[in-house]
Amino acid sequence: MKSVSLFIAVALSSFVLAGCGTKDKADAAAMAPPQAKVVEEPDLNIVKVDRPERFTLVSAGEREDLPQVDATGTVTADVDKSIPVVSLASGRVVAIYAKLGDDVTKGQLLLKVLSNDISNAFQTYEQAKADEALALKQLERAKLLYEHGAISLNDLQVAEDTEEKARVSMKAAAQQIRTLGGDPNHDDAVVNVYSPASGTIIEQNVVQSSSVHTPDNQPNLFTIANLSTVWVLCDVFENDLPMVRLGDTAEVRLNAYPDRVFHGRISNIGKILDPNIRTAKVRIEIANPGIMRIGMFVTGTFHGLHGHTYAVVPAGAVLHLHDRDWVFVPAGNGEFRRTEIVAGKIFGNQQEVLSGISPGQQIVSDALALNAESEQ
Repeated sequence: MKSVSLFIAVALSSFVLAGCGTKDKADAAAMAPPQAKVVEEPDLNIVKVDRPERFTLVSAGEREDLPQVDATGTVTADVDKSIPVVSLASGRVVAIYAKLGDDVTKGQLLLKVLSNDISNAFQTYEQAKADEALALKQLERAKLLYEHGAISLNDLQVAEDTEEKARVSMKAAAQQIRTLGGDPNHDDAVVNVYSPASGTIIEQNVVQSSSVHTPDNQPNLFTIANLSTVWVLCDVFENDLPMVRLGDTAEVRLNAYPDRVFHGRISNIGKILDPNIRTAKVRIEIANPGIMRIGMFVTGTFHGLHGHTYAVVPAGAVLHLHDRDWVFVPAGNGEFRRTEIVAGKIFGNQQEVLSGISPGQQIVSDALALNAESEQ
């Protein structure tokens, strides 16, 4: 009897527990959150338009950005086309007809010098002329005497030698006058100094009434330079010298005309560094369009051999939106993908693209028009 009662109690307990378990599972299922559904968001950078053929496609170009270094410098005269003006006659300046900065022509009178040297040269010349005239007269007399047998052949030859020496001395005295700047046919103590070439006076070391000495004891009276070609001397730091190569083309910008770029040839790279600032002089020969003046400050730009290659697109192909730059790339099926780029420099109507697209890749030429179409 006790066994039967125990069995019934166990059975009832099992039934109650089973019922409770089923209820708990149902409650848990009811309280569980609903299963998440995966919803694919649309790509906001995809633009679909009607008649996509209305939008012209262009291929991105290619540009090589060479490394460069800038150096300051100055415009100087071409030494090979600079000519000194000197006076070989010492004296005093009595007249000046040209000044620093003037343009002069070859043979133009620059100044007059009152000179004792030329006076002494004329005295020597006059004496030489008198000696030559006397020697010639004696030679004519000797010839007459020789024809009549009054003198020997040896005496005649002595007279001929004397006349020849006198003639040579006279010619030498005349040449000395010409060397000093005078004219043997015009006895004048004033020496005219003429321009030896056409050009611009870039140096003047003489004024009215100043003393003039021989070239060994005095700097040039004037220096005349042909400025059709000038030199630009740039100070390049020693670490930048590998970027500079003899014979290469360099860019030159005048401080007075910063928007204009001139091109010249590197003709010399200095072999001695300035010990204080560690720079070498680099010489650029450049044609002068007429606006370059001696002493002007310039910036010279030197380019390296190898650089980076970037894409180049029309400026209108770039959309500026929210401080970012974009282009539209065809994606097929009438769709275009808005692609972010990193824009570089602008060259006229061309935009350099540092990253985002590659040279040769097709893009829409008018990004603004396509963007406006997509927002309608």
